[in-house]
Amino acid sequence: MSMKRTNVYADPEDLAIIKEAAKRRGISEAEIIRQGIHLAAMANRVWDEPLFSRTFEGPGRTPAKEDVRDTVADAVQRRTDSGSGTAA
Repeated sequence: MSMKRTNVYADPEDLAIIKEAAKRRGISEAEIIRQGIHLAAMANRVWDEPLFSRTFEGPGRTPAKEDVRDTVADAVQRRTDSGSGTAA
């Protein structure tokens, strides 16, 4: 992969943390900065396709922990009842 050079201004305290982390991890300071740039780029990316393309029927609210637990338990029970008698 080819890279392009750029100049940025950074806070001296941040650079000191990067220097210390690079030494501790045994990698270059530039590699840590490249990783940070990649994380920032991905966090701000606008995707062409939605993350979820399917919709699901439901009550239109976030399910409670108990609802999720009960639904999973029901599905496992149905699979066990219809399977060979062994749970996966």
